[in-house]
Amino acid sequence: MYQFNREEYQKRMQWYVEARFGLFLHWGLYAIPARGEWMRSFERMSLEDYQKYFDEFNPVDYDPKSWARMAKEAGMKYAVLTAKHHDGFCLFDSQYTDYKSTNTKCGRDLVREYTDAMRAEGLKVGLYYSLLDWHHEDYPHFSDGAHPMYQNPDYPDEGRNWDNYIEYLHNQVRELCTHYGKIDILWFDYSFGEYSGEKWGATKLVDMVRSLQPGVIIDNRLEVSGAGLGSLASGNPLPYHGDFVSPEQIIPQEGISDVNGEPLIWEACFTMNDSWGYNSKDKYFKPAPMLIRKLVECVSKGGNMLLNVGPDARGNFPEESVRILKEIGKWMGKNGEGIYGCGASRMPRPDFGRITQKGNKLYYHIFDNTIGPIPLMGIQKKEVKKIRLISTGAEVPIANNWVSNNYPEITFADLGQNPILPDEIDTVLEVELIDEKTAK
Repeated sequence: MYQFNREEYQKRMQWYVEARFGLFLHWGLYAIPARGEWMRSFERMSLEDYQKYFDEFNPVDYDPKSWARMAKEAGMKYAVLTAKHHDGFCLFDSQYTDYKSTNTKCGRDLVREYTDAMRAEGLKVGLYYSLLDWHHEDYPHFSDGAHPMYQNPDYPDEGRNWDNYIEYLHNQVRELCTHYGKIDILWFDYSFGEYSGEKWGATKLVDMVRSLQPGVIIDNRLEVSGAGLGSLASGNPLPYHGDFVSPEQIIPQEGISDVNGEPLIWEACFTMNDSWGYNSKDKYFKPAPMLIRKLVECVSKGGNMLLNVGPDARGNFPEESVRILKEIGKWMGKNGEGIYGCGASRMPRPDFGRITQKGNKLYYHIFDNTIGPIPLMGIQKKEVKKIRLISTGAEVPIANNWVSNNYPEITFADLGQNPILPDEIDTVLEVELIDEKTAK
């Protein structure tokens, strides 16, 4: 019977909970039609009609070194690339299919170049692998509601061999775990209905993965979709439990805990605009200040943020994404200390923003200026060793005037007379305490 080893689990998760910020990369043939990665499913496009994109695929501008530099400069610590998405097209040189980048005009193993480039910049390497496959002949066509040929009588499920598909899936995952050096994250996507857990041969799959990549971190989607938690939350982890919960396009309201109320490790993944894969008409990009605050929100609730970029058909990041990453990086360069290695705090959430904590240091993230000095709820003056503006290291005194002294039970930080915050996006105060208040 499987026995969960919490010590081993916490050891492999240590770098991940310190990193807090990563890059998601959705890229493949779907970048050419530029209508998002689900377009073949949404449009019920046949494999024959989709073939033209395979024949054309040739991302002449693909330079993963520049991708890695942009991620690092944005303050990201890891990246996850779609080695194979739902359409079944592989960005790596798999011996088990002809449907791969090395057989296109491109003629390159794009995963190998990506892993080498990320490691060269000191980033942790993650690979995404879809459990679904709209290309493989043995994957159910007629009965899978996501398949482009769903309920199409010309594509019945009869005659398709599920065991053959599972063998294919396992063989490809073995390749990813064998041929590309150390893999830090393996991001499976996704389970639904009866297609969950042992339907994927999950115990055997995870045993194989961990034998080849002992320290790898695995998401929870062998068990659930982005809407579920997985067995680690139940207090009775299955052999293929996820190492983290993966809420999608939403940030949990109060973090995530298991049935016993113990906090779980989680990562919110979401898009910069409304699309994962490149979509030329989707211009609904979230501004950098919003994304910075959402990163702070994730960390203040004990979670990570995995922010997506969908490169175009030539292999370039959209201009909007480049601009947003640069702006995030500018803020992270000055304020990253309030993100990396931080987590939730037991301090009450302030009206003006959020709090992250690392040991005996509280990071007050000020989104909105207050009238008068900044109230540091939950701590007493005698507990404070010092207060500094994190971006410059400048001393911030404890307020001592008739306004603040009218509330003797509250400690106030004095930012001076200027009603405009030093950083309008998020001004961060590092409040170092004499003794640590245990983080949540």
